[in-house]
Amino acid sequence: MSNLTITVDDETLRRARLKALEQGTSVNALLREYLEAYAGGNTAQMQAVERLLSLSRAASARAGGARWTRDELHERS
Repeated sequence: MSNLTITVDDETLRRARLKALEQGTSVNALLREYLEAYAGGNTAQMQAVERLLSLSRAASARAGGARWTRDELHERS
């Protein structure tokens, strides 16, 4: 794993650290996750999304392309 040095304003870094602390993480972890997503490194998440979309298409095809109306979707028992 490589190290990366960035330059950021002191106040910006202070606010980022506080916000990360509130979220139970670190600025380092946030930047790593951002760069992984930016570079397309989050393949597990993308595979999960593709699988979900595939399942949705398959379910729609099995239903013969039938679609629900707004009223059917919001019907209460």
